Amino acid sequence: MEQTKALNALEPFVALTKSASAPRAAADLVTQATSNQNTYVFAELLQTPQIQALSQSPDYAPHLKLLEIFSHGTYADYTSTPNLPPLNPAQTLKLRQLSLLTLARDPQHNLTYYALQQQLDLNDARAVEDLVISAVYAGLLEAQLDPRNGVVHVSSVSPLRDLAPDSIPAMLGSLQTWSGRCTSTLADLDAQIAAIRADAARRHTDKKAWDMAQAALMDAEKNGGGGNGGAGGGRGGEQQQQGAHTRGQAGILNRAITHMQQQGQQRFGKRGSGSLEPGQDDDEAMDLDEEEPDDGEGGGSGAVAGGPGKKRISRRKL
Repeated sequence: MEQTKALNALEPFVALTKSASAPRAAADLVTQATSNQNTYVFAELLQTPQIQALSQSPDYAPHLKLLEIFSHGTYADYTSTPNLPPLNPAQTLKLRQLSLLTLARDPQHNLTYYALQQQLDLNDARAVEDLVISAVYAGLLEAQLDPRNGVVHVSSVSPLRDLAPDSIPAMLGSLQTWSGRCTSTLADLDAQIAAIRADAARRHTDKKAWDMAQAALMDAEKNGGGGNGGAGGGRGGEQQQQGAHTRGQAGILNRAITHMQQQGQQRFGKRGSGSLEPGQDDDEAMDLDEEEPDDGEGGGSGAVAGGPGKKRISRRKL
């Protein structure tokens, strides 16, 4: 949007070059275009035949050089080039803004207050802050001032500078380097993705094989280890287990199942016992109180002396 606005602001001056046949008129167009507050790109004006013809005029050739500096140069280029036309206040502010834009685009430049004072010929830190604020309001960049550390932090820069004639090869080299880094990064990512997928497939295969082995062991235990039904049956079950897995794995599984069975017998195999200790006998005695019929109702020889209706207490061993 800023670039379109700057191009639209330059169009009237490009149209006026058609009638600027004299070198003086072309030089005046250069002064007017560089003083306008909305013009920041000048490549189209610089390429017109009337402006290029200023190079043939000894008196107005410096105006052509001045326009080139506004197009792709900096304020330091202006101060280091002799015999250039003097700048009015509007031109001075604009050239410093454009120079700040160029410095902010290059990460090698130091954007401290002191460095900007030296590069832009500013008197103090307050002048640096005023210049940065004017550039932000003009839409040239987005930045924050850090007066405590004396640094300008730039977050984004607008594309409002023309390319120098000799900058295209360097830019192509930078783009090729960046493209190579992107290609290398994408290749590394593809290799990592392939390794992750291969590892996931291997884990899936291992889990499936483990599940099948466990199922085979359980089937072998059910078919061949269901009881002591003869040496042949036990031997056949052992062969099935060993066919599914190694002897060591079958032995571990058998010992685990035997241990679980023993634990189950110790806990739930003794219905009449309140103890869980494994050393107690299965025929543990329990005292029960039972009622026997009275002698008067057909009691036998086992009646207790004491008369009818008495109850005899007996102990039964379970």
